[in-house]
Amino acid sequence: MIIVIQRVKKARIINLKETEIQRGLVVLIAFENDDIEEKFQKVINKILNLRVFEDENKKINLSVKDINGEILLVPNFTLAGYLKGNRPSFDNAMSIERAREFFEKLKQEFLMSYSKIKFGKFQTYMELELINDGPFTLIYNL
Repeated sequence: MIIVIQRVKKARIINLKETEIQRGLVVLIAFENDDIEEKFQKVINKILNLRVFEDENKKINLSVKDINGEILLVPNFTLAGYLKGNRPSFDNAMSIERAREFFEKLKQEFLMSYSKIKFGKFQTYMELELINDGPFTLIYNL
């Protein structure tokens, strides 16, 4: 899995209803051929407990849970691409059918762990609008 985590003041997917979040995280995720479902809980725990928000002393010491923040989880298979010449290759990306199943299962597991989460739609063109807070962006390869 390749995951890009962005700390945001707010974000939304313009062309999808009920996807707007306030302060929290935008999480872009791509599944690769060798990914397994057993990694889901590790990913969820990492995202929920990642300390990327400032405390009262301006120290980056709080998680999205600590601030009662929101999460927007967006599937983005292009993260699994790599540059091969002038055209990206997506050979490492998981097949569409399997990736769709993975995303749906990850959504369900996330909802069991945290309620303040909204989702992008798999295999759909999305216009993502966000206000980066920092910017503060991390890449997590698992």
